Amino acid sequence: MKSFILVTSALALTAGAAFADGHDVSKADVLTNYANIAHAKYEDSLLTARTLSAAVDALIADPSAQNLEAAKEAWIAARVPYQQTEVYRFGNTAVDNWEGKVNAWPLDEGLIDYVDTSYGGATDENEHAVLNVIASPTFNLSGTEIDASEITPELLESTLHEADGVESNVATGYHAIEFLLWGQDMNGTDHGAGARAWTDYAMGDDCTNGNCDRRGEYLKAATDLLISDLEFMTAQWVDGGDARGTVVGDEDAGIVAMLTGMGSLSYGEQAGERMRLGLLLNDPEEEHDCFSDNTHNSHYYDGLGVQNVYLGEYVRVNGDLVSGASLADLVSHEDAALDAEMQAKLSTTMRALGRIKTTAEAGFSYDQMLEQGNQAGEALVMGGVNGLIDQTKSIERVVGALGLDNIAFEGSDSIDNPGSVFE
Repeated sequence: MKSFILVTSALALTAGAAFADGHDVSKADVLTNYANIAHAKYEDSLLTARTLSAAVDALIADPSAQNLEAAKEAWIAARVPYQQTEVYRFGNTAVDNWEGKVNAWPLDEGLIDYVDTSYGGATDENEHAVLNVIASPTFNLSGTEIDASEITPELLESTLHEADGVESNVATGYHAIEFLLWGQDMNGTDHGAGARAWTDYAMGDDCTNGNCDRRGEYLKAATDLLISDLEFMTAQWVDGGDARGTVVGDEDAGIVAMLTGMGSLSYGEQAGERMRLGLLLNDPEEEHDCFSDNTHNSHYYDGLGVQNVYLGEYVRVNGDLVSGASLADLVSHEDAALDAEMQAKLSTTMRALGRIKTTAEAGFSYDQMLEQGNQAGEALVMGGVNGLIDQTKSIERVVGALGLDNIAFEGSDSIDNPGSVFE
């Protein structure tokens, strides 16, 4: 369960910061750069999703081990810019209202496709946990017979996603695609990701696990839907876009949105729900990218997104730098020591997340880090958790230095009340 941290201040933020060299950085400058970076990140997410789509098309047209591997590599590459956008959640309503379609997790994958018998069956919480739409041209949902003879983006978005109001009925987005490419990870806290065979997409007698044509239909529909969703969000941040207009239209509210995203992602979402909770439960199912074992990258790029917002810079997938006026500029004008503290803590967190990333890439996977009694793994994960918590304390101080009021950061019982996660 999530809670909230309320940060208040009685100070007042001036319109801009005047520096000794005569250069003025205004809140408007900072917010324009924030919106420019958002547009660049979502556009990069869209571009890499289109590359993923081409790889998916190749896999469906010519199933092979090589084409499945190429699609997996394209999926992993697509996560790099997208994870850096998550800092735009929590403070931007347009993003929050949309994000559940593209990055919801964890999911009851049995809704989508076949699962191992150890997965179990329907539960009181989710009667559709093993619906297996791919194997079901028709099915009953909330008393209505659904025609799923053709698997389309509309079917996934309008009928299946969060069916019956159950959040774990995730039918769309990156993680549905991830499951369709990797399959279940049956390794527990041992090394190894999902091992779906390329023959799950083969035709004729080469098809394994049945319904290979419908599995391809689902993968194609989910990928097409991801692209259309990213097209929508990219357009929200262009000049004249609604999300950009909301941010730049009220300068104080815009700065609040920036800090709310930084604090909530750092504390409740990443440190709590994505990292500390899995370690408390020793549960690899709590990994963010649990089918692909790509969680080390997701954590790293989430953290980098927070740093991007504070420093006002983002390196695009083609190597171009988008940069400009930043929160760091405003804070430095008010309190140079606090700016130095904030930047140092962001760097400390990125080093800790970088150690998780490089260690996982060297063969000690994030699954293994979550194993009960694995002290080395716990130390790595908690290094990231502690860094994120510590930087949130400085973000709270930034709120005060900038004279902002009533900012609520998302919390997490795994940090605020850890005993409750076992109840």
